[in-house]
Amino acid sequence: MQKTTANFQVDMSLDAVAQDSECRHKFVNPRTTLDGQPRASVVLRRLKTLWFNTGTLCNIACSNCYIESTPTNDRLSYLTLDEVTSYLDEIQTQELATDEIGLTGGEPFMNPDIVSIMQACLSRGFRVLVLTNAMRPMMQPRIQGALLDLHKRYRAQLTLRVSVDHFDPKLHVQERGTNTWEPMLKGLKWLALNGLNIDVAGRTRWGEDEAKLRSGFATLFSRHGIEVDAYDEKQLTLFPEMDASAEVPEITTACWDILGAKPDDMMCASARMVVKHKGAAAPSVMACTLLAHDERFNLGTTLADAQTSVPLNHPHCAKFCVLGGGACST
Repeated sequence: MQKTTANFQVDMSLDAVAQDSECRHKFVNPRTTLDGQPRASVVLRRLKTLWFNTGTLCNIACSNCYIESTPTNDRLSYLTLDEVTSYLDEIQTQELATDEIGLTGGEPFMNPDIVSIMQACLSRGFRVLVLTNAMRPMMQPRIQGALLDLHKRYRAQLTLRVSVDHFDPKLHVQERGTNTWEPMLKGLKWLALNGLNIDVAGRTRWGEDEAKLRSGFATLFSRHGIEVDAYDEKQLTLFPEMDASAEVPEITTACWDILGAKPDDMMCASARMVVKHKGAAAPSVMACTLLAHDERFNLGTTLADAQTSVPLNHPHCAKFCVLGGGACST
């Protein structure tokens, strides 16, 4: 099996050493692929969604967390309210067309400033999407009270996306670790009981087809009285798996037509993420929510710096976004 001109097929006659060498040299040159073809890139058309990574610390350690969040990983420091506010101010002064703020982690509800950050974003009229595992940090009485208050005041502006990796508790626990199913379900049911807007994020790592996954989630939601439509792609997002070491093709400019994909549909055409690397004097704006640590995708310290095109020279660009159709925002 020979490589096509779009570099989608791997030459199966290559021995393991050659394959390993090729993998190491892929995704290096931001302008061209390994075989010299022009690499695809994506222009920021509109900063629709600005993500804030509130810090990589998390109450659990998943087996395949794309950002390697754990109870001890503080590679991304907690963002403060003042740091977030400075970017909200820049949206206003730059007259950017941003209408959604995403808050991710780690577990956002471990950040000491999270309630103030949510309030600051909501009070300026942004829709706010918070990614959470709905476990103990979210279920603190202080956080519960704040969520109820914010929901009362802002209603549809605030959505919480809960990570439920699979409708089968055994598979969810396989990814999240022991004693993670019941606490998650308790938090999810609390959100539903109190009428907060809920989305759910599942994973496709176990290989079932989408119809089976959505049917299984629908049964789970119905059984527990959770008003999430499992057949709505926004309310239940099924994320493709990510593995930076996996063999994936590079994306060339010719791939758009071959795949029937559009650059404007990629996350980096409409989103950026603010992070604060441990020890850094100031936060940075990264091209993508998936690439918080890769300095090749560090676009500077301001949103003005980040108004640039992004070359697709990372395996996640290919597997998650272009081929997997993944997107983190609503």
